[in-house]
Amino acid sequence: MDSSAWIPFNRPYMTGKELPYIAQAHAHAALAGDGAYTKLCHHWLEARTGANKALLTHSCTGALEMAALLLEIEPGDEIILPSFTFVSTANAFVLRGGVPVFVDIRPDTLNIDESLIEAAITPKTRAIVPVHYAGVACEMDTVLEIARRHGLMVVEDAAQGVMSTYKGRALGSIGDYGAYSFHETKNLISGEGGALLVNRPDMVEAAEICREKGTDRSRFFRGEIDKYTWQAIGSSFLPGEMVAAFLWAQLEEADALTAQRLAAWRRYRELIEPMEHAGAVRRPIVPPDREHNGHMFYVLLERDVDRQAVLGWMKAEGIGAVFHYVPLHSSSAGMRYGRSHGSCAVTDDLSARIIRLPLWIGISPDQQQRVVDVLARSIAAARAA
Repeated sequence: MDSSAWIPFNRPYMTGKELPYIAQAHAHAALAGDGAYTKLCHHWLEARTGANKALLTHSCTGALEMAALLLEIEPGDEIILPSFTFVSTANAFVLRGGVPVFVDIRPDTLNIDESLIEAAITPKTRAIVPVHYAGVACEMDTVLEIARRHGLMVVEDAAQGVMSTYKGRALGSIGDYGAYSFHETKNLISGEGGALLVNRPDMVEAAEICREKGTDRSRFFRGEIDKYTWQAIGSSFLPGEMVAAFLWAQLEEADALTAQRLAAWRRYRELIEPMEHAGAVRRPIVPPDREHNGHMFYVLLERDVDRQAVLGWMKAEGIGAVFHYVPLHSSSAGMRYGRSHGSCAVTDDLSARIIRLPLWIGISPDQQQRVVDVLARSIAAARAA
């Protein structure tokens, strides 16, 4: 292998069935949403997660926006979430006039610090949105207990959590709603794409209506009514059938793909162990009562190391390592539309020290060894500079 070859952060994987399935959908003149491949995906998701209903969406952002509509978020309603997350987690609720209330994260998993949630609750609070960072579950028992006592809804942002579990339960199936992503950077992909898991039987029909532009079109196609009409606020959240066909090829191989991700993740963990013992970095921490999906491998640098310098050295040596979220509470829109409850010091600290390493299905042991070798050299160079 060329030791100078560029190692990208991500390389989308195809099983080999994606294009034939897309061609089959075209041959059947069924390219709009909710065709045969969409139904296969829905059934698979429901069977694997235990959700009352799974609904494919054009993105995880769309799934979160559906959740905000279904919660009937109104101007001034507050939603508690971590600041260390993608903008869609907050933006979905801000679009309805909601106010994100940012709380700090745990230093071990980088998930929302459940011990800080209750103090952030006010009479305006409507929901808690835990984000399962890197496919590692939040402390959901505590989150659900707080939500029950205060009459709040729970929307799981499980964008990174497909095939991960918390005490045996699939992420996304534990709260009232769960949102998945099938973006090309995720473990199971369709280019763009997502899904909303509806875990409340009483909200299934409302979710179908919301997803179908506010109409009861789903009931019409099932033959339950003789025409469909506008019923409520909604939008067009369906993906096209080509997206569903691509995704179905991935879901069919979900167990094997997850096993390959986990094997690469564990290889990184072993390779970087000496660096952690030497005090150069900290590896991810996964609590023993949850199973993750190998979505992401990151390291946390020591505070005396300039992350930008490390990333610059790694790029110069052909490694596509990257940082992650700029905390929402310190962003211009976050300060305009939301507020922080208490300090977000852990978020500020860890978000400035994290580096995500290249990880994709098919990355070779030699490539991973090279990534780790370059990481070690880059840290040394940054310290010496």
